[in-house]
Amino acid sequence: MIKKLAQKISTAIASSSDAQSNVESREKAIHMATAVLMTEVARADYEYDESEFNLLLDLITTHFHITPEVASELANEAGDSVEDYVSIHSLTKLLNENLSRHERERIVYLLWQIAFADGRLDRYEDSVVSKISALLYVSRGRVMQLKHEARPPEPLTPTHG
Repeated sequence: MIKKLAQKISTAIASSSDAQSNVESREKAIHMATAVLMTEVARADYEYDESEFNLLLDLITTHFHITPEVASELANEAGDSVEDYVSIHSLTKLLNENLSRHERERIVYLLWQIAFADGRLDRYEDSVVSKISALLYVSRGRVMQLKHEARPPEPLTPTHG
């Protein structure tokens, strides 16, 4: 399945006769690859709950400027794809080759947001985001900065006095 998905994305990015169609195909392919990576992070701790799915939908809708219905279709297709693949190397290679540094960093930021969705960062989520970040050639320093930016604020604890 990952080979089919990677081939679909690669074909969409690389080929098209008219410029507008090429832009649309590239965008859809990038959306799918990003959604698959986001789903992989959400499932890394083996607890893919409603809060993570809802955040994934919100992030996809907002980041890609698409309707909630299209985001839902994308998230569901990404979820189906994640269950059948073994390696993220194909997807990250395609994204790395076709996105700017800023776009790759934005994906890492989205991944951190998903990792923190349930209010805590599991070691498996941390590991997956770090691995994807390295494969996208985002510097370790920038990854840590994005992690800090994505971390939800600590709840205030009341003081007794």
